Amino acid sequence: MKNALARPLALVALLLPVLAQAHPGHDGDHDFGWDFNTGFTHPFLGWDHLVAMLAVGLWAVQLGGRARWMVPASFVTVMALGAALARTGVSIPGVEQLIAASVLVIGLLIATATKPPVAAGMSLVGLFAAFHGFAHGVEMPVSTEALGYGAGFILATILVHCAGIGLGTLAAIRHEQATKAAGWLIAACGMALFAI
Repeated sequence: MKNALARPLALVALLLPVLAQAHPGHDGDHDFGWDFNTGFTHPFLGWDHLVAMLAVGLWAVQLGGRARWMVPASFVTVMALGAALARTGVSIPGVEQLIAASVLVIGLLIATATKPPVAAGMSLVGLFAAFHGFAHGVEMPVSTEALGYGAGFILATILVHCAGIGLGTLAAIRHEQATKAAGWLIAACGMALFAI
């Protein structure tokens, strides 16, 4: 169990100096710290993104082994690519519905304890991450410097994945049914997103 949390915690420790140097600037001056803070808070302002990122962490623990870090890493990597794609001006219809689908599907995978091969789990999570990243990129304020903003939302995503991994590890220790119950709750959140 200690080894399962070691990599994510080490990554957070490496990125803490970036957080410490981030400080608010002034509108329009492209201050890295200000843009970083804007990007960092963005995932926490949308419960669809927040629930999906927690779900990825939970499912990664449920999958076990190297999936504990490879599945979240796939999400973060493809999410960044999706955000970059959005900045090119490309349009993808139905992004919000695809985000809702990601929450629903990952919730159902957790609830049913579905354990595909690691590559399949990475591919599925990566597909969904592309839409989450695209939404982050589209929602980025025009006056924001992309590198700072991107670094912020990537770090926030990693931290939420770590929280999901921590919750999943705790649930696995306590009772396997707790993870499945969380999956049903996440799936219900996905259904609610379709209604919004």
